[in-house]
Amino acid sequence: MSRKSLCVFCGASNSVPKKFLDIGASFGKMMAGRDLTLVYGGGDCGVMGAIANAVMKHGGHVTGVFPESLRNIENEHQSLSEIIIVGTMHERKMGMFERSDAFIIFPGGFGTMDEMFEILTWKVLLLHDKPIIIFNYQHYWDPLIALMKNIIETGFAQPQTATYYHVVTELEQILDVLEF
Repeated sequence: MSRKSLCVFCGASNSVPKKFLDIGASFGKMMAGRDLTLVYGGGDCGVMGAIANAVMKHGGHVTGVFPESLRNIENEHQSLSEIIIVGTMHERKMGMFERSDAFIIFPGGFGTMDEMFEILTWKVLLLHDKPIIIFNYQHYWDPLIALMKNIIETGFAQPQTATYYHVVTELEQILDVLEF
């Protein structure tokens, strides 16, 4: 069996409470301990950097997919196992999708939501059947989850859409849901 890859969508800002960076580092350590490859956006800051650094610190493999167009805004991580430079954000999302067996949504900002909604939309359109897990750490995503419920209840999405993702509140539940 080949090594499984988890794509983590998360924030790239260092201007967040330390608890978000710490929980990211804890997950990175957990991933390395399970020999899971991290696939992510390739940045060196925020929750992104915390997860990647922890995976590598504990001997794991990290693949970053970094768009050339972000170089004036963010820095790509210089110490990854593998860095793939792409031209655009669209190529980044496709590159992460192609290299991943599942998607974990950690706390983040608008980019994180963009990535999550695209991967969820692709699942609704039957373009993939990979697991999607929203890590609702300390209820960070409660407003988003309520919005998604409202979208479904109002009829803008089919009821089965709620079965296309899992919401967990504890770090350990992420890997339990994946069953690998």
